[in-house]
Amino acid sequence: MMKIRAVCIGNFERLPGKKYRTGIHKHAVNGAVIIDCEGLVGDAIGNREHHGGVDQAVYVEGSLTLDWWTGELGRPIEPGTFGENLVIDGLDNRTVSVGDRLVAGDLVLEATSARIPCATFAARMADPKFVRRYTKASRPGIYCRVITGGVAKAGLPVEYVPYAGQKVTMPEMLATFGKLLSPEDRARYLAAPIHFKLRNLLEAQLSH
Repeated sequence: MMKIRAVCIGNFERLPGKKYRTGIHKHAVNGAVIIDCEGLVGDAIGNREHHGGVDQAVYVEGSLTLDWWTGELGRPIEPGTFGENLVIDGLDNRTVSVGDRLVAGDLVLEATSARIPCATFAARMADPKFVRRYTKASRPGIYCRVITGGVAKAGLPVEYVPYAGQKVTMPEMLATFGKLLSPEDRARYLAAPIHFKLRNLLEAQLSH
């Protein structure tokens, strides 16, 4: 059985060399945090055009993936380092597909899209080449919508419920980001409960 290893929230901070404020600095909290359709109550979200919202309300990282990054970077990756809200013990990001659900008590999360690395993330990691490195690693974090709100806290057991339909994995979503899909792949993506922005984009391609 999987479980929640850490629940992380952030405050607005400025990264070195950046003028804007970001909520990417997350830290593990003790006790329970309420999660509603907009995400974790009390969590700071900087650029709401690209972060947050109903279809990426909660950002999840698997402990197995963070363990891999610990080895890759040669230093411990503390919970919240990647800007994640939840770290799930026993989860490997590479195996997660759109529509997979994480159930913890009353809380039900559904995977919608892969994390696409950005300049803010690279600045957070103090590595200008980190976007390329993260993309090449092909272990992207997971954005989720909240199907049912609830309370999250470290140690809470998590049931993993795979999506019953055709798979669209997180590594595939990262690899195809910004690229034109084949008709077969587009149909597979649209059949899955993908992020509404990507759905709108793919449906617009169909109309041309």
